Amino acid sequence: MTSVLVAIPDATLEVLLTPQARQRLEAATEVWYAGPGPIRELPEGTADRFDVAITGWGTPANQDLIGSKLRLLVHTAGSFRTIIPAEVLTSGVRLSQAGSDPMAKAVAEVALSLELMLLRHLHSYDRQMQTSRDYKASRTPEYGDDIATVRHGLVGLSRVGVWHAKMLHGLGAEQIVAYDPYWEADQAAELGVRLVGFDELFANSDVVAIHAPVTDDTRGMVGARQFAALPDRGIVVNTARAAVIDNEALEAELVSGRLRAGLDVFAEEPLPSSSKLYGLPNVILTPHIAGATRQARFAQGEAMVDEVLRWAAGEPLQFEVDPEAYARLS
Repeated sequence: MTSVLVAIPDATLEVLLTPQARQRLEAATEVWYAGPGPIRELPEGTADRFDVAITGWGTPANQDLIGSKLRLLVHTAGSFRTIIPAEVLTSGVRLSQAGSDPMAKAVAEVALSLELMLLRHLHSYDRQMQTSRDYKASRTPEYGDDIATVRHGLVGLSRVGVWHAKMLHGLGAEQIVAYDPYWEADQAAELGVRLVGFDELFANSDVVAIHAPVTDDTRGMVGARQFAALPDRGIVVNTARAAVIDNEALEAELVSGRLRAGLDVFAEEPLPSSSKLYGLPNVILTPHIAGATRQARFAQGEAMVDEVLRWAAGEPLQFEVDPEAYARLS
């Protein structure tokens, strides 16, 4: 029987695995749980004891995952390379990022929501009404903008970026451009997106959403020059990774009031109480929760179990990560 190490703390498993999903896994494989509390290191000789290891939030980094027995790593969280080093790829271990699509859809929903709130000033109306308790005074004469009529730019056509584009189309948006060096123009056109150059995207967008992973090529790629190319009152949404942008350059634009932003990720998390981002009327802050819905988490767990059972049955994997895909992951 296939032996499986679940290297995720019990508290996290509670939101990933329904009782039915856990039962399916335990009925078909021999499961060993590394919890219940924080996992400081994996069991000694993990790669020589288990056929499969399941990793995710709470799995310690820099562990020895190369051995005589381990043949499959199934990762359920967003960040991949921080847990699974590149040398695992050449050791005969197969990699899977199961559950990434349900989480991508949830993240795209938040990116879209942040855009809508900023375009229609919903956060401002809420803050005014909550603090003043004055209905009439809260009805400022400033009108918002339709999401279908503004120009949208997507930095990265990752799974999140693709879902975001689909959602924008569902609301009638037609002016959507994207930058992604791994996509071809005809592929993007099928999605209803026009591929453009990196700087061209910022010069031709009213709203820019960051959907790129953190790699050596993308770290700090969006900087002061790109922000300056956006129009006054332009919007930046980041639900990806803070390291993709120059956070100081964005902060300067936001403090000046020229740009608006919806941010779910930050250079330092938790965001320090001294941050200049707090209290800005043109900024919406959320605490890195874009991918967190009950449905997305349980769908991740189902995908994780399905992938393990596919491998145990000798069937093709659905979410396998090859060396080329690995290089594009955070």
